[in-house]
Amino acid sequence: MIIKNVELETVCGITSTLPENTMPEIAFAGKSNVGKSSLINGLICRKALARTSSQPGKTQTINFYNVNKELYFVDLPGYGYAKVSKGTQEKWGRMIEKYLQTSKQLKAVFLLIDIRHEPSSNDKMMYDWIVYNGYNPIIIATKLDKIKRSQVQKNVSIIKKGLDVRPGTTVLPYSALTKQGREEIWDTISALVTS
Repeated sequence: MIIKNVELETVCGITSTLPENTMPEIAFAGKSNVGKSSLINGLICRKALARTSSQPGKTQTINFYNVNKELYFVDLPGYGYAKVSKGTQEKWGRMIEKYLQTSKQLKAVFLLIDIRHEPSSNDKMMYDWIVYNGYNPIIIATKLDKIKRSQVQKNVSIIKKGLDVRPGTTVLPYSALTKQGREEIWDTISALVTS
């Protein structure tokens, strides 16, 4: 997809009303330091529209990015970040759940998992939760440049097994550094929003 314009259109905090958008939405979920902002920036060819941070847990809101006035990228708050109080984490959880259950335009949820590690209990919980809310998550295995090419298939298998994914689940390896996997992710998104 050729990116003509992107803007951060809506930011929803814990008390905000979610927007009733009329264009397709693609949501991104993942642990706080898994590279969600880097992925979104990589997909839309921007350096810093989605704020990346060396301090995990930066996204504390649901952010709606209007891409080409054709679709929305929805950046969900990162999970599993220890410095955030339990109460705040629960509020984020309710906020994300409300979004998953009420959005009329949500086409798919991409769940980001670090390809170097076995999925954590938080990752597994998030996967099951997305499934419970009626979506079949598409997995993006981030930080692809951090492992050898010969390890990719093995690590993808570890992710599938660790999450106990449904048969036929798509896993797309991606590197924010080299942009490897970007085209495959866009192909998947394009198929979702035109179907």
